[in-house]
Amino acid sequence: MTGEAPRPTAVAGSFYPKEARALSTLLERCFLDPRGPGALPERHRREVRAIRAAVVPHAGLVYSGAIAAHAYRALASERPPESVLLLGVNHRGVGAPAALSAVPWATPLGPVPSDAELRARLDRPPLRVDESAHAHEHSLEVQLPFLQYVLPHPRIVALSISFDRLDELLRVAEVVREAVAGRDLLLIASTDLTHYRPVAEVRAEDALVIEEIRNRNARGLYRAVTRRGISMCGVAPTVVLLAALESEALTGRLLAWGHSGEATPMDTVVGYAALTLESDPALP
Repeated sequence: MTGEAPRPTAVAGSFYPKEARALSTLLERCFLDPRGPGALPERHRREVRAIRAAVVPHAGLVYSGAIAAHAYRALASERPPESVLLLGVNHRGVGAPAALSAVPWATPLGPVPSDAELRARLDRPPLRVDESAHAHEHSLEVQLPFLQYVLPHPRIVALSISFDRLDELLRVAEVVREAVAGRDLLLIASTDLTHYRPVAEVRAEDALVIEEIRNRNARGLYRAVTRRGISMCGVAPTVVLLAALESEALTGRLLAWGHSGEATPMDTVVGYAALTLESDPALP
C-alpha cells in the first residue's frame, strides 16, 4: 500500500450499497440468484489456475451482478493471481485515451492497493497515468467488491480505454502484451453488451459479439461492432484484452448470458455476459 490517498468511490450508493454489510449481502445474493451460479464461492481453492482472463459486465449489481458472479465464482476456486489488470470503459471521454491509475482504490469493503511494478511496466506511450479518466467512471469500480470477496488481498492496476481506431487499440494492446507476458496476472475486461433494444434483438446481436470473444478474434469483434452498429460500450477494452493475449494458448468459454429485463420488467434491455479465457494445461 502506498501512502497516497485512495481514489474515493464514485458510484457507491447507486450502483451498489455504500455500507459494507449491505454490500456483502448483495454480493452473496448475486452468487445465489437464479441467474447466477446458484452457490457461494468455494472455500477450498485448487492449487493451480487456468483462468487467464475474464470478460464481465458492469451495470448496477442488481441488474448485472448475478451474471458477473459466474466468472467470479470460477476465479474463487483457483489459486489467486499475484495481481489483476482491469481494463475498463471511458464512458465520458474524459482524460487520456489509455489512462492508468496510480493510486489505491477505496470501496466500502476497504482499500485495494495498486501494483506499482506492473503499473510502471505499462506506463509508456500510448498509455499514461491520468486519474481524471477514472474519477467518475463506474466500469472498473463495480468489479472491486467482487474481487475483494473472492481474492485474498487483491492488488490491481486500473486502465481506462476510450473507443478509438483499431490500429490505436492494437498499439495499446502491444504495451499490455509486453507488460503481462510470463507474469502471474489475471486480466479482466469490463463491458456491457447491446444497449436498450428489444430482447430478441439484444440476444441476436450479443450472440455475434460472444462468438468473436469465444474465438478470441480481436479484429473480428471490432469489425462486428462497428459495421453493425452494436452498442457494446466496452468494445475497446475487450479488443485490447483479446489482442494482448492472442499469442497465448487459451480457450474462450461462455459462462452466462442475461439481460436487465430479467431483474426487473422493461420494454428494452441491456445484454450482459460472463466469459473466461482459460489455459489447458494450467497456467505456470
